[in-house]
Amino acid sequence: MGETSGQNSSVAHAAPGGAGHPGSPDAGGFTGGVPWRVLLLAAAYFFFILTSYYMLRPIRETMAIERGADKLPWLMTATLVVMLLVNPAYAFLVSKFPRRRFVPITHYFFGLNIVAFFAATRLLPAETLHSLGYAFYIWLSVFNLFVVSIFWSIMADVFGRDRAKKVFGVIAVGGTLGAICGPIIVNSLLGGSLSLEWPFGEKPAAWTPVEFPKVEREWVFLAALVPLQAAILCAGSLIKRGEAWRSGAAARAEEREPTADALAGFRLIVGSRYLQTLSLYMLLFTITSTFIYVEQANMIAEKFPDAAARTKAFANLDLYTNLLTLGTQLFLTRQIIRLLGVGGTLAVLPAITFCGFGALAVTGSVPVLYSYQVVRRGMHYAVDRPAREVLYTPLSPDEKYKSKAFIDTFVYRAGDMLGGWAPTWLGKVSGWIGLKAALPSWTLWMPLSLLWIATAVVLGVMQRHAGNAGGKLPGQESKA
Repeated sequence: MGETSGQNSSVAHAAPGGAGHPGSPDAGGFTGGVPWRVLLLAAAYFFFILTSYYMLRPIRETMAIERGADKLPWLMTATLVVMLLVNPAYAFLVSKFPRRRFVPITHYFFGLNIVAFFAATRLLPAETLHSLGYAFYIWLSVFNLFVVSIFWSIMADVFGRDRAKKVFGVIAVGGTLGAICGPIIVNSLLGGSLSLEWPFGEKPAAWTPVEFPKVEREWVFLAALVPLQAAILCAGSLIKRGEAWRSGAAARAEEREPTADALAGFRLIVGSRYLQTLSLYMLLFTITSTFIYVEQANMIAEKFPDAAARTKAFANLDLYTNLLTLGTQLFLTRQIIRLLGVGGTLAVLPAITFCGFGALAVTGSVPVLYSYQVVRRGMHYAVDRPAREVLYTPLSPDEKYKSKAFIDTFVYRAGDMLGGWAPTWLGKVSGWIGLKAALPSWTLWMPLSLLWIATAVVLGVMQRHAGNAGGKLPGQESKA
């Protein structure tokens, strides 16, 4: 996809022309030499993807806890099993079709699934809807990871390593705006008004400038199809324009497609220390994230009595998280990556996680938990995610579309499963060693946060080595 036709992609070949060339990474100032039309298409693509997802996410969260948040570890385990089954099918699709075909095929398939869920909510008897809710929780977890992973794979292809450092933060702003719009649309449709509402307090304050008729929750499914279709159109145009823009730089378009080997992605992970370290980074991120997620679900389940109120509460939490993300992206992300480098930037979120778990261990308060979740998620979207995606830019097409998809989906959900069951396992271990009370959660989360910081630093060193060695990464001397 843009760098080379061989297994080892070369960062040195990513720029069309030398320094000072209009398409070179050091030209173009703010856009890094990227045409504004390409940059806006990328941001619009991410905007529509996350608008669609964040319209559906509050419904998923509500349906998952309708019979208690204690079901979440089981749902995460089931999601991991589904990921294990879906990944080979996705790898086969990527191997058989070029990007301009498998990207819309994947998105249209998910769109048909959304229509099926809408029909099921209208036709199935009420006593079976909790089972449908569990199925939707698993499905949306798969949907989110695959469409976002595909998006960032395309970004890594189109922009390359040097440009990625300049423009990924800008592109992420488009996603953040979509993540803000999604909850606002949900609140507006369910509440019958365009309003902003703080979700906690005895009488939540709200600002309501516009009112209109309410809709039932299931109609949000169909509304989410609109931004999904817009994302498909943006993806197709971006792939076409990206290839035309980079046509004078590297190999032919067909040489930038993944190979026909459906198992190449997994084999590349097995043979690459770089991809293995990336997998460990992802695993530590999701294990620590899941603990906070489960605590948040318990808090909202106790605070809000009915499904509509819970859906709006989850939407408001997403909204305020993404407002923080937007402010950080606009004013800090690019400067943080430039000052700290990729490795230092990757260490920011683990450091926040370590401090946040320490604060929770000392206070144990709900306001601290809520504030910590907002800050942690906001920094993940604004800083950690763009820096992490830069790590994939020197990789080959198979690594970007197959290995990355496996890491972003199966490894991600493996961390979810481990994090979801960790409190239960801590309790059992406490019993085995004769303790009267369960070990406090910080005895696990804080050491994991320190390991996560160390992993971030190692990844930064490896990525810098790739830049100095023309894209050749440690542990990739021989590839399948």
